[in-house]
Amino acid sequence: MPELSKDSAQTGADATATPVQVKGRWRQLSLLGGTMLVDSTEASLVSSLFPLIRQSLGVSLGALGILTAAGKIAGAFTAPFWVWAAQRWSRKSVLVVATGLWGVWGVAAGFSQNFTQLLILYTILAAGYAAANPIITEITGDLFGSSSRGRAIGLVYGTISLVGAVIGPLKGQLAGVDEGWRWGLWGVGGFNVLLGIALLIWFRDPGRGAAEQQLADLDRTAREAVSKLTWAKVFSLLKIRSLVILLVSRLLSGHLLVATFGVVFLVDVHGFSTQLASVVILPFGVGYFLGTLLGGVAVDRVSRRNPRSGPVAVLQAAQFAFAVFAFFGTQFHYSSILVFGTFFALMGAAQGMNPSINRPMVMAITPPELRGAAFALYVSIAEAIAWAGYSLGAGFLADAVGLRVVFLWVLVVLMLVNGLFLTLLYRPYAADTARAKQELDTRRESALTDPR
Repeated sequence: MPELSKDSAQTGADATATPVQVKGRWRQLSLLGGTMLVDSTEASLVSSLFPLIRQSLGVSLGALGILTAAGKIAGAFTAPFWVWAAQRWSRKSVLVVATGLWGVWGVAAGFSQNFTQLLILYTILAAGYAAANPIITEITGDLFGSSSRGRAIGLVYGTISLVGAVIGPLKGQLAGVDEGWRWGLWGVGGFNVLLGIALLIWFRDPGRGAAEQQLADLDRTAREAVSKLTWAKVFSLLKIRSLVILLVSRLLSGHLLVATFGVVFLVDVHGFSTQLASVVILPFGVGYFLGTLLGGVAVDRVSRRNPRSGPVAVLQAAQFAFAVFAFFGTQFHYSSILVFGTFFALMGAAQGMNPSINRPMVMAITPPELRGAAFALYVSIAEAIAWAGYSLGAGFLADAVGLRVVFLWVLVVLMLVNGLFLTLLYRPYAADTARAKQELDTRRESALTDPR
């Protein structure tokens, strides 16, 4: 029989009723969050400073779409590889290399002398950073139990957005520095290498299933034994109806376009300077931060009271709210940047609710060993395809019909369609969460009765 961890003096029944507290979980989450913060800062640097890149390298607005699309497509291909590598070797080693030391490619991108060089180096950079989202989100599910995952995910994504919002206007001030976009890439890339070293020294992986009530009091060997990843299990993800619906919904997530074209929209459509337009990044980030906290608290609460349909209703409401805020925030002209800042804050709040709701939902319908693969599908592939498609299409369409029209169809109409589409999720989500819980119960019984 597998040994119980020395921290557990509970019976099997007690173990499945008591919330799990993984030791040092907030300290480990801080390290992971810091890594994601620097990765996202470097990824957004090109978008926020594109007016400078456009001037420096002599390219059109369509080049921003090409840069963003190339990075996302590269990530869609490499994310599954990083997830496999994390299973083959260790999640820590992959994070140290792919999301930390990989920052050297950002430094190299800062030396680009033409658009082709920037495109190649930025794509390589994005290929490594694609490891962060699926692996870090998977580990978060192993650090926090189902009753607190929403708040943990919300805090990570919210803090990233808030700090990014504070850094945003500072990045905008690089517009006043000769070749300022290069200094941004050099600085963030170098800092990322330092974070990789910090992960190597201080990060401790809790192991898969460490926060599951049914598995937490088993030793790590027993947990890993029932969590071996196989190709059959990976392909079984596509049999989970709730996940398929969430994947399609991700493809309909037009609000992803705001992060890429928000600043350029204010510059080209409303005539603000790059420095002034960059100011809206702060209220957007503050709104996003508050939205992630609100979404995290909401999903944890409704998951306890109405786990069958509550999370779906909250996720659906967030899509409708974003569409309303985007309509009033992008389809009318306001002379003051403060008015735009207010609407960007509201859009940020609605968009920020999504990760703290949908990530725990994916965790609730998948076993621990499949979460990395599930998030590779959900974030690194589906989201990457959506982001690349919208960015590439918007870049060229904006040259033809203008960003205002593009924003109307993508940020407003498409988001209303997305909200309506999520109605299909109610029935399968209830069935899939019940199935996932039963599978963990069965694993526990099997592990405790195994004579080995």
